Amino acid sequence: MGPLGPDFDVDYNNPSIECNCTFDSNTTCHITKLKVSQLNRQGVILEEIAALTYLTVLKLDQNAFTGTLPTFLGNMSAMLYLSLAHNQFFGTIPKELGNLKELVMLAVSSNNFSGTLPPELGNLRKLELLWASDSPFSGKIPSFIGNWTRLSELRVSDLQNVSSSLDFIVNLRNLKDLIIRNALVSGPIPSDIIRLRNLTILDLSFNNLNGSLPQTLMNMTSLISLNLVANNFKFDSTNISTFPGLNCLQRDFACNRSTNPYTSFAIKCGGSQMRSANGILFETENSTSLGPASFHVNQDKWAVSNGGIVIDRVDPSFIASTTISVDNTRDPELFRTSRKSPGSLRYYGLGLQNGPYTISLFFAETVFNRTRNTWQGHGRRVFDIYIQGNRRQRDFDISKEAGGIARALVKDFSVTVTQNHLEIHLFWAGKGTCCIPEQGDYGPLISAIQVSPDSFMSCLVSSIILKWAKRDKKPYFHDSDVQKKYNDENGTNEKVVGFKVKSKSKKTGMIIGIVAGVASVSLLLLVFGLYMKRKSKHREEDEFLGMGPKVNTYTYSELKSATSDFSPSNLLGEGGFGPVYKGILNDGSVVAVKQLSVASHHGRSQFITEISTISAVQHWNLVKLHGSCIDGARRLLVYEYLENKSLDQALFGKTDVHLDWPTRFNICLGTAKGLAYLHEESRPRIVHRDVKASNILLDGELCPKISDFGLAKLYDDKRTHMSTRVAGTIGYLAPEYAMRGHLTSKADVFGFGVVCLEILSGRPNYDEKLDSEQKYLLQWAWSLYEIGHPLDLIDPSLASFDEEQAKRMIGVALMCVQASPSLRPAMSRVIAMLSGDVEISAVTTKPSYLTDWDFSDITNTFCDDEPTFSENTTTNTTTTTFTTASSVVWSQCHRP
Repeated sequence: MGPLGPDFDVDYNNPSIECNCTFDSNTTCHITKLKVSQLNRQGVILEEIAALTYLTVLKLDQNAFTGTLPTFLGNMSAMLYLSLAHNQFFGTIPKELGNLKELVMLAVSSNNFSGTLPPELGNLRKLELLWASDSPFSGKIPSFIGNWTRLSELRVSDLQNVSSSLDFIVNLRNLKDLIIRNALVSGPIPSDIIRLRNLTILDLSFNNLNGSLPQTLMNMTSLISLNLVANNFKFDSTNISTFPGLNCLQRDFACNRSTNPYTSFAIKCGGSQMRSANGILFETENSTSLGPASFHVNQDKWAVSNGGIVIDRVDPSFIASTTISVDNTRDPELFRTSRKSPGSLRYYGLGLQNGPYTISLFFAETVFNRTRNTWQGHGRRVFDIYIQGNRRQRDFDISKEAGGIARALVKDFSVTVTQNHLEIHLFWAGKGTCCIPEQGDYGPLISAIQVSPDSFMSCLVSSIILKWAKRDKKPYFHDSDVQKKYNDENGTNEKVVGFKVKSKSKKTGMIIGIVAGVASVSLLLLVFGLYMKRKSKHREEDEFLGMGPKVNTYTYSELKSATSDFSPSNLLGEGGFGPVYKGILNDGSVVAVKQLSVASHHGRSQFITEISTISAVQHWNLVKLHGSCIDGARRLLVYEYLENKSLDQALFGKTDVHLDWPTRFNICLGTAKGLAYLHEESRPRIVHRDVKASNILLDGELCPKISDFGLAKLYDDKRTHMSTRVAGTIGYLAPEYAMRGHLTSKADVFGFGVVCLEILSGRPNYDEKLDSEQKYLLQWAWSLYEIGHPLDLIDPSLASFDEEQAKRMIGVALMCVQASPSLRPAMSRVIAMLSGDVEISAVTTKPSYLTDWDFSDITNTFCDDEPTFSENTTTNTTTTTFTTASSVVWSQCHRP
């Protein structure tokens, strides 16, 4: 039973609706409790719920609900428990929630909310639990929280933009759990914290707190878990002895930066010391006291910290053990145990010698059981990997990357150590599973870590020379640094200038020794040369792989074999930058291989762009990049294979795939979600630049996945637009992009609007075979909308369709293709409108349709070179002719 009792317990009557018939002298019944938890439900909160004004419990957590929170929730004045955590809600918290003055619990953690907590929430004086972590809220921690004197649990994290202090906590005498993590909190910990006599969990990690730790904190006997890592506290002999090692885990890491620096270490995470098949000794890291808010230091060489709280688990284990056999490794014992964390797991190298290193992280998913045929078999572990504070992999899923559970996976990262400090951070950002197969911790999981230097050969050469120097004779050194090291190790300041030779035999021995030494050094230099040549090759590949997470590397012969020498029978399609083939790898997995055309202009740049963007961005509605191949001038990409090919093939009768109405609506909504992720959630933000039906692929369940990020353009948050070379497809291009090269995310919104109309009508945006009034889809759609017959646009081959959904799609599409970018909605609002959560206002201005475009002289896709026009007006790299306010006459597209 959960801490809130049977009225709120996760496993108690879920899903359920409970009625109370005691109203009006037992003559009237009202629904008072609604629970739909852990069922992977999607969509928005239905408007029908607005009628349930007598609700005391609304539990919708741990699903996939989206949209903004409806304001009608504020009308449910009897509400006691409102749990919306672990969903995909976005927007701001409505101020109307401040009307729920009886509210005891408010849980909005792990969503995509933004903005500040509205001041109206200060009215919730009876609140006992506030969970508002793992969402990108901004602003200060509201001071009105200090008036919630009944509060027993406060969880806030990941605040942005403005710093806060802890002064508000001193009046919260009933606090048991105080978790304010990564929230830009600054200043000291108040000495009055001793008043919080019931405090058992205190997590203030990853903030900017400073000053000395208050003596009162050390006297709080109620504390069970304490995490103060990654702050700016000052330490003296008193608090160092009370919190040993904590000084090494502050932001400046003042301890052990340069004393006896070392160059490597290996950790057996969650297990005992063992030696691998290749002789690497992995040190023990199996502390059972490494709880949900704690740290552990190993002899000032390396350290580990664990952060996060497991909901409803009194005594969770943070070591995962398994008896199943782990495949794909020579060291299955290395994966028998793993360290796990509910939220944030960090490993630190303390005192490493500065220089380049390779970090090897060893993973295997050993917790989930895919053989279960229930919802409990669908658990997902998703977290981010940071090295030295830089995110190197986002939404990392062990089983997905490894190709299944109980399969070993080693991820290598290159990094440069400065200030003798290394930080490896595995961070759960609220994605994946929290409660499958049971309520627990499904954050980071790691089996081992190995840190090794990249430039080791020069050190080895110096070591060999030094060994020869330590014979019974005094050596001759040309290198003053080596001489100094010799003197330091032998306790002398003598300047050594040469050998004193007394006999022929000794001279002969000396000659043999010198020859052997020179031979050894020569061999080492040869090996070092080969090593550096290999590193040079790796650096060349790094130019393409970028600084992001590495993807799988395939050989050209491997892909050539997989595609039957790129046989035409395996050709899936051909875009502007090369053909795509179906391939079957040696392990039997089916992939799509994109062969980047060498003849394509800027093909190399295209390849780098695809690698850096696709590998860094993962979403359910985006095509997954498995890997790449660099072979001389050849550039190939390996994607997941989508068996139902592209949307245009399905829509326009090129395949046997039948798209009924529910499928079409879901394709439209899924595409919107993928674009919203690119525009608003991925870092950096991404503009696709070529949103069209052929770049939307369909998987086995006809789920849409956006492909072809080769035309994507990254831009910084601080830039509102960029002027760039126009790259896109006629009919889908926004006018400001086509005519002026002005690129923002609203260009993608325009393309989405065109695709939406194609989904509705089942026809392409231009069809010269049709009558003149129907030839251009946008013009025809607007004409039907103007005369009040928008549903005449619907594909006549559909046996049935949802009229309300169709009207929403038409309205949204026409808003998306407006001539002015400012009139087009953001993709997050498109999702809300399609879902019915936001009302669609009437469209009063006609869209931008290019009725004057001349299609006879050019191919469907723009050439990369600048086109030539009938009259020239140069804007950056694009030359255009404005024949009307919203159209362009293209005369030809040529290559010099």
